[in-house]
Formats: sequence, structure tokens, C-alpha cells
Amino acid sequence: MFLDLSKDPFDRQPQGPNLQWTVLIPFFNERDYLPATIESLAQQTTKCTLVLVDNGSTDGSAEVAEAFCRAYKLDYLLITERTPGKVAALRAGLAWVRTRWVATCDADTVYPPHYLEAAEAILSRPGHVVAGAYFIAPEISDPARVTEAARFLTAARLLPRQCHAGGAGQAFCTRSLRAAGGFDAARWNFVLEDHEVIHRVMRQGRMGYGADFWCTPSPRERDRDSIRWTLFERLLYSVAAPIAGDWFFYTFLSRRLQRRRLLSNRIRERQYQHLEGPVLVPSHSLL
Repeated sequence: MFLDLSKDPFDRQPQGPNLQWTVLIPFFNERDYLPATIESLAQQTTKCTLVLVDNGSTDGSAEVAEAFCRAYKLDYLLITERTPGKVAALRAGLAWVRTRWVATCDADTVYPPHYLEAAEAILSRPGHVVAGAYFIAPEISDPARVTEAARFLTAARLLPRQCHAGGAGQAFCTRSLRAAGGFDAARWNFVLEDHEVIHRVMRQGRMGYGADFWCTPSPRERDRDSIRWTLFERLLYSVAAPIAGDWFFYTFLSRRLQRRRLLSNRIRERQYQHLEGPVLVPSHSLL
């Protein structure tokens, strides 16, 4: 199905009946990992719409993603965002979301069949507007996963006003995410966008976790420069999150990340993916 791009994206409704979930998947040169991610989402017990955002791939990732979505007969959109950076890609994808709940997933992460069902259970709790998953290694034993879940949930109970989950494992009440300002490069165009957006969303309600809410990032080797915060920054975040979150992100951390040039496009992980300007790639049809 071809769409008229001159129309307001909010006129677009999910094709499937009674869909409550949209999954946003921003990607850049992820053709080797997208198939496993899409396959895992196709096996969800709770059906969803996929919004795939190609952020300028040059390796045929979009064609691979589209082929697998069609093979699994998924309800999906494939769009292009030429502005480099995960924040810009997420913002473009969120504009097309019309479901009650939305999950942000990474293109190199595998999700168990009950992933969206577990997220929905958390978001259905009174006052909860965001859910965070913990990460486990591939082929982890059940006892080891239970141990990891207990460690993760203990940390969340001890520090309830900060984010404990990365962007590959976050799910939102769509209305609350939009009320908080969504993904906005004008507000925050650095790495650690997954923590900054949670800071704003938690003004709308609580963040919840669960022992059954987990996912598995790929085990691939990373050869990127460090894009993470320092130990000092992390410790200060733990202290400042409940009482001075605005100061921490928009005065303290943003200046430090700016000096280290850790903009959103630095999340592109392999060395040949470090791009500073726009990439000229064809726009993809919205299907």
C-alpha cells in the first residue's frame, strides 16, 4: 500500500484490527542483525505494528528489513530519516504511532515471545507510564536469569527515580511520551537519550519493571569509541535524579557530552559508520 506523503501522518491508522502496540526500530547498517530482531517480534503473543526507521543505511538494511516483514506478514511502515542520529530517527518514527503503547527496540536485539505482553502488564498498573527491561546474555540458564532479575529489581527498588533500562528495552504509554515532549533533538541531541527521555516521562507517572520483562542484545564485538558516561557522572546521576534532574541533564551533563562531542550520531557503533553529515539515500515507500 502506497501512502500520500502530503497527508498528516496522524491520519495513518494501524492496518491490523485492534492493535494496541507499535514497535519503533531505528537502524543504520544492521542487515546482519535485523532478521533475528524482526523474527522475534513476529513471534510476539501480542501483535503489533512495526515502524522501521532507516537512518541512512548503505548496506541494504532497509531491503532486508522489508523482506522479512513481508515474509512474516507483519503490519509495518518503513520510513527514511536522513538526519544522522538515533534521536532524529526515533522522533521520525514516533510521528507515525497511533497505538496506545509504543516500545523502542534495537535492530540488534532479540525479544522473547512474551516481551510486549510483559510490558503491557507493567504499563497497566495504576500510575505507570513507562516500563524498563533488563538485558540478559544469549543462552543464559534459567537460574542465572532469575539471579540477574533479582539484582536488577533490587537496584530499581533502591533507586526508583532513575532509569535502569537502556533504549533497547523501554516501552511507553504513547500519550505520556508525547506529553513529555517525545524524542527531540532540539532538546537533547546527545548519547544517553534513553536516560534523558525517561527523566521527562517520569514527570507523567511511574516507571515499572518486572522479572519477566527482559531482552537479549547481540553478542557482537564493539569497536566504537566510548559513548558512555563516566563513573563520576553515573554516581552523580544517582544522587541528582530525584531532586535535580533538570540541572543534571541540561546544565551539567549536556556540557560535558558536548565537550566530548558525544552527539546522538555517535551511537553508530562501528568505525566506518561514524558520519557527521547527512547521508543521501533513497526514501522508502511507506508500506
